[in-house]
Amino acid sequence: MNRLRTIPTRRLYAVVAAVAVLAAGGGIAQAALSGNDTPERKPLDRAVYDAAKAPDVAGISARIEFTNGLIPGGALPPGAASPLATGAEGRLWMTNDGRFRVELQSDAGDAQITADGEHLTIYDSASKTVYRAAMPAGEKAKPEPSEEPTLAGIRRGLDNLARSWTLSGAQPTNTGGQPSYTVRIAPKDDGGLLGAAELAWDAANGTPLRAAVYAQGQAEPVLEIEATDISYGPVAASDVSTEPPAGARVVDIDPPVPAGHDGRGEPVRARGVEQVQRKLDFQLAAPDELAGLPRRDVRLVSQGDELGALVIYGEGLGAIAVFQQKAGSDRGPVAPGGLELPQVNIDGATGTELATALGTLVTFERAGVQYTVVGSVPPVAAENAARGLR
Repeated sequence: MNRLRTIPTRRLYAVVAAVAVLAAGGGIAQAALSGNDTPERKPLDRAVYDAAKAPDVAGISARIEFTNGLIPGGALPPGAASPLATGAEGRLWMTNDGRFRVELQSDAGDAQITADGEHLTIYDSASKTVYRAAMPAGEKAKPEPSEEPTLAGIRRGLDNLARSWTLSGAQPTNTGGQPSYTVRIAPKDDGGLLGAAELAWDAANGTPLRAAVYAQGQAEPVLEIEATDISYGPVAASDVSTEPPAGARVVDIDPPVPAGHDGRGEPVRARGVEQVQRKLDFQLAAPDELAGLPRRDVRLVSQGDELGALVIYGEGLGAIAVFQQKAGSDRGPVAPGGLELPQVNIDGATGTELATALGTLVTFERAGVQYTVVGSVPPVAAENAARGLR
């Protein structure tokens, strides 16, 4: 996404950022293909350029159907799993400045995903848990209105992206009843277990409408959202904001727990092994290398008054993340609560393992600390990483 940030305007940012979000492993959706009304065929650079130059829309509202094919059916307890794990129908609202809310409804409860420009928040009513992370500073920056995209600039950005990714052309399609263009992107090198991703945007106004994520060797997407009944118009601020109910458990990633202040008096977040260790009341496990991957980042994680750590090894889609905090009932930041998972031995400690088409999650406890290892890697790599935590 950074490679294309030099190409200004909100429209181009929305189209190309959505492609890059898929490449990074986040924000995953697919809308339905329906009808026969498709746009004229164009080269990819021209289709993106026209999307960037299209008039702004006041907002987006749509019905959606989210399908999750990652988690094995036998691992889901009947009537108890989150709609984030099982899939569900719901609604989407998005304002013209990029704030959005996704609401999913199921018999087991609702789930909501919101972004307000400052934070990305996920609320899962099944576990009564809120997951919250600050959005990177670059995501909040808006381009200057006077800046205009150029076809040459878009070509340079796509050429840079094509160094690491294989890009298809802009395929004329119809998404949610809207004429659209679809592009397919696949990693050239280490993409973890990711095979490819697809994104479609409205041919008339450049709004991202369709996306899909495919695992290696699979022809059907493993995660998808189908958008229908799409309408454009003003969206009220109340439609893209929500407050979790009182008593919900809150998990903050990289919380504002200050490690000091900068020259302007602003708090500095605790980062790195030494700063994070000083905030913890347990011994942090953060070796320089894990499963052959170098340590890249160490951050705080907070859950109410309790602090833990997030350690990242490697880069891109092949990275491995390790969550750590004091052991306790239902306190892991990404614990697969309610799932019936197979057990795995981690050097004498009994853990659980969730293996999916896109990655593996291993949890275990040792010496009063709970560890969660997750990455877009096969089970053997996640298990080796877990065994290397000393």
